[in-house]
Amino acid sequence: MADKHLSSQFDSELNGVSARVMELGGLVESQIRQAIFALSQFSLEAVEQVGLMEQRVNAMEVEIDHELASIIGRRQPTARDLRLLLSISKATANLERMGDEANKMARMVKSIIESGSSRSLPTSDLRVATELASGMLRKALDAFARLDVKAAVAILKEDDLIDKEFDGFVRKLVTYMVEDPRTISASLDLLFLAKAIERIGDHSKNVAELVIYLVKGKDVRHTALDEIESTLLL
Repeated sequence: MADKHLSSQFDSELNGVSARVMELGGLVESQIRQAIFALSQFSLEAVEQVGLMEQRVNAMEVEIDHELASIIGRRQPTARDLRLLLSISKATANLERMGDEANKMARMVKSIIESGSSRSLPTSDLRVATELASGMLRKALDAFARLDVKAAVAILKEDDLIDKEFDGFVRKLVTYMVEDPRTISASLDLLFLAKAIERIGDHSKNVAELVIYLVKGKDVRHTALDEIESTLLL
């Protein structure tokens, strides 16, 4: 009976820390949406909100890490439970880095606004990439919550789309800078902003890879997509 009670407590702790990760993911998703709004509306108020959310994201990362360390120290989990805790830790780190990228986006938007070049740059061309990145994060969180391997593999495929959008946008920005050297400074801000969007996609991909590791026990980092599909027999 005592063993059953301890097991029940452990399950409750695992569920609790997993819920905290989903809460963190929701906060980061809101932060990214706010950064996108700041870009689309050139809103300094939205830029400030992103920075405030960044503080909360950082605090939550520390809190979750503390909870994980406490659980590992007290429960000494093995096998699948340990994999879950390690995956949660890595997912938390990736979410915090997405928050960093959203904050970077906001800083670039502020710089573009202050330069006075906001209306002359092709900011609307980033819409597809931003929607893809935001959607990838949402799907990665859902796949993590449901431990859905097929959904995780689908996310890996989407990452290539963001990379292609980024490459096309870079080519367009180079054309802008060549045609009008006065836009170089603001264009570079926009380039760093676009790179931040791409990195959000990369971190969502990392979370998807963690789902595969957690469910299948296979580390698929740095593995070609066709090899992953073949290995998992999808």
